[in-house]
Amino acid sequence: MDPIEQFRSERAVTVDGYGRDGEFQALSDQWREASMAKRYVYNFDWLGRPIIQYPQDIVAMQELIWSTRPDLVIETGIAHGGSLILSASLLAMLDMCDAIEAGVSFDPSQSKRKVIGIDIDIRAHNRAAIESNPMASRIQMFQGSAIDPEIVQQVREASAGYKRVMVCLDSMHTHAHVLAELEAYAPLVTPGCYCVVFDTLVEDLPAGFFSDRPWDVGDNPKTAVHSYLKSHPEFEIDRSVHNKLMVTVAPDGFLKRL
Repeated sequence: MDPIEQFRSERAVTVDGYGRDGEFQALSDQWREASMAKRYVYNFDWLGRPIIQYPQDIVAMQELIWSTRPDLVIETGIAHGGSLILSASLLAMLDMCDAIEAGVSFDPSQSKRKVIGIDIDIRAHNRAAIESNPMASRIQMFQGSAIDPEIVQQVREASAGYKRVMVCLDSMHTHAHVLAELEAYAPLVTPGCYCVVFDTLVEDLPAGFFSDRPWDVGDNPKTAVHSYLKSHPEFEIDRSVHNKLMVTVAPDGFLKRL
């Protein structure tokens, strides 16, 4: 066997074992709960913009984008823009690697690949910072509720013509809202690509953990995911991603379109 393939095979066995290791899972869950209480995910930047994600999930996004090679990433929830900048920079990496492999020059400020971001309130200082970032030429933003029919239609029109589409849902975390987002945007995901539903961890934290938010145990992204999957067999949970990360905001949230 090729040494690299052997390494990957051994690693897959290791990762699969994590999924059956109750002690390791419990330790990971305990650390995750403590880290969320201490606002650990608020401590990081990507290319100068705050990105409210675990480093593990940032790495997971890199791996998924590299392996599936989307030409469009749709994200609900913008906040400070770090996630948009992350996705745009990963698409820029694909552009650069494509050019190197083809032996051609390219204009790095121009790309057929794009990131679409949607948020009900894009604050002026965040918009200005995103639009002044070197990755801005790859980003298109829509202001409005992600489940507003007019916004959904605008995003669908902006998505026309793209052959490889990934979706990331990270706005309002109530069951009803996330389920509506799934119904609106998951159909845009192309076979082999992912719909990543963030903050499914709410279901696994103690009731009342987010006392100042409208979501809670029983009413959150994970409950929406499982409700959606009951009638959408074209998607499945890729638990290998969660098993590998162990600490993630998106347990059961990495949905692969078959």
